[in-house]
Amino acid sequence: MTPPVAAKPKSSSSTFFAIIGSDEGAVRERALHLHNELTGGTDDGFTHETISGSADNSDGAFEICSSTVQALLTVPMFGGDKVVWLRNVNFLADTVTGRSQRTESGLASLRATLEQGLPQGVKFLLSALGVDKRLAFWKFVEKSAAVEVFDLIDTSREGWTDQVAGLVSQRARELGLVFEPAALELFVLLAGEATQQIGSELEKIDLYLGLERREVTEEDVRRVVPLSRAAVVFETGQAIQKGDVARAIQLIDQQLAADDKAISIMRASIIPTVRNLFMARLIIDKFKAPTGSYSAFSGALNRLPESDRAWLPQKKDGSGVNVYPLYLCAPMAANFELDGLLRVMESTQRADQALVSTGLDHRLVLHRLLAEIAAARKPKNKKPATRRR
Repeated sequence: MTPPVAAKPKSSSSTFFAIIGSDEGAVRERALHLHNELTGGTDDGFTHETISGSADNSDGAFEICSSTVQALLTVPMFGGDKVVWLRNVNFLADTVTGRSQRTESGLASLRATLEQGLPQGVKFLLSALGVDKRLAFWKFVEKSAAVEVFDLIDTSREGWTDQVAGLVSQRARELGLVFEPAALELFVLLAGEATQQIGSELEKIDLYLGLERREVTEEDVRRVVPLSRAAVVFETGQAIQKGDVARAIQLIDQQLAADDKAISIMRASIIPTVRNLFMARLIIDKFKAPTGSYSAFSGALNRLPESDRAWLPQKKDGSGVNVYPLYLCAPMAANFELDGLLRVMESTQRADQALVSTGLDHRLVLHRLLAEIAAARKPKNKKPATRRR
């Protein structure tokens, strides 16, 4: 399978390579691919060295750095080129181990070795799944190595599904698979943004279809790809927004059957959905925010005075209003009156309290709440019956 595409390398170094990022599958796949390129695909166990970068504590991190320095300075037993791969490093992240002085000491020793220059014919490959980019060692790596970054697609930003769909379509073509539009949309929802999970689920579909059939239908996806927890949370919210009570109840019952707690379902799926519907309706009514496009909706919110933006949900990094979930809810919020959503908010609060303070059947509490949400939707306008003459 073709390795995933990363950000353009930041250096033209031909002896020092760094593969990092939050997408574990992509980092592992690209690092292995590059290692095979550098070694010519042959490793007899004597010429090249691979060192595990997984440390349990700061002493382990120090020992790993020391072993790497020794490997870099040791010439191959039978001459020729040598590749040292420090693989899957876990002590460059912002953790207790990563912040330890002992770890910093080990990294300083490794950096000093690299700064002096590697012996003739020696190449160094570093792969890491998490990096604190404030580290002095990382700043050195950025300047000195050919760096490739593989980060997970940010699912809190607009257009993330299109990005994942593009990745899925590319991987599917390599397997000779073609997705129906609805099947691709569902696959993205279920499989998520991690390339390792995407690859695994595509291979399962490939085996399921066999050699004769290559078109993937929505039913194929539902049969083969399991619902991840994140997907269940998202799809439950979508069902609530659309007024699909039967689907919402089915998903909630599945979660309860899998021993998920009712209060967890309430606070992960139902409360955020109800809150976003209410806020989206309030924004439409009070601020007349246009819902025709994301840019227009976002621009209207970001132009509001600070006092009006303060009560809206904020991004985790503190950079402003988390607009995208509200924008997604806006079309569905139009199916409710503001007063109706206010009553739904109050019902949701009472249901949440009932789950933690009463002995009522939790399944019944959630089912009743879903019915109340559905009842708050505005009735669809029916066309008047035409009279026959």
